[in-house]
Amino acid sequence: MKKTMSVSFLVGMIISGIALYFAFRKVPFAELIAYLKSIDYFWTIPATLLILLAFALRVYRWRIILGATRRVGFWDAFHPLMIGFMLNCILPGRVGEISRPLILNQKTSVPFSTGLATVAAERAFDVVVLLLLLSWMLMDVKIDPALTITVGSYVLNKSLLMATATGIARLCFLLVAAMILLGFESCRNFFNRMILLLPRLFFFAGASFRQWVHEKVCLTLIRFMDSFAKGFLLLKDPKRMIGCFLLSLLIWGVSALSYYVMAMGAPGIRLSLAQLSVVMVIICVFISIPSAPGFWGIWEAGGVFALALFNIPAKDAAGFTLANHAFQMLPVILVGAGSAIMTGVNVFQISRVPQA
Repeated sequence: MKKTMSVSFLVGMIISGIALYFAFRKVPFAELIAYLKSIDYFWTIPATLLILLAFALRVYRWRIILGATRRVGFWDAFHPLMIGFMLNCILPGRVGEISRPLILNQKTSVPFSTGLATVAAERAFDVVVLLLLLSWMLMDVKIDPALTITVGSYVLNKSLLMATATGIARLCFLLVAAMILLGFESCRNFFNRMILLLPRLFFFAGASFRQWVHEKVCLTLIRFMDSFAKGFLLLKDPKRMIGCFLLSLLIWGVSALSYYVMAMGAPGIRLSLAQLSVVMVIICVFISIPSAPGFWGIWEAGGVFALALFNIPAKDAAGFTLANHAFQMLPVILVGAGSAIMTGVNVFQISRVPQA
């Protein structure tokens, strides 16, 4: 497994390098380096503190969601969350989303399927707030249909932005619908009855095979679904729902503020908090597209595209976006690595999903 993860990391680094090349191939290298040297990196200190604050708020939100099933301490939630986000930064496929409930299971015995459902619920809150911010943005910001930024095989423009946002909205609808359906016992009982009918599909097989399907397939699916549904128990608690939504607004607000603080030390980036919130939202929409580990390349292209809406020159936009991306990722990677060391979690061995 360690060899596989090492190969995956190497492939991810190569993909990231290629993505960065395509994102910056039209920006003179000497000018980019000169811009990066001109940044006042003092402002990265408060920006980093804001980034870490946003993640601390994510921990509190996750604890509220988990609390509907089982109370989990702050550090018991903090370490799996940071390790998961670290893995998302360095490995392809967003493996951190699966690793987080795995680590939570190892450290607190919260069933993997329940933990996975709470991660899905957390993502649902993020997507809802992101869509609200996007709707607000589209009412206030005009996007030139001719504005185009190319990165590799992707052509970033208004059409792709809207198509991606539509896909996110559909995914959010399906996720919320699944939460509602599985969150109520009557719906789960209906699905359980449907699952128990599976052996009848094998009427042509012997009784022993149908019994095997009943025990190994049907009952396993039912146990997994019942455990998974426990992650959505917050639906029955309006206070938890409201608390998670307000925390989600605060998380995104603090994240936008970290962009604004970082911009204070970046020459040529004199934008308001609202304008940099628009930049953040557009980047978040574009990085939902499958891309290199850590979103390298697609993040930069999305940032250049967003900053062009406010007439920021490509050189300044590329330099700021690259620096901001690095300082958004670096604290997560360092803290996640520290969490792995402190908890004794070997990220190279997180490969087998435990029983639900």
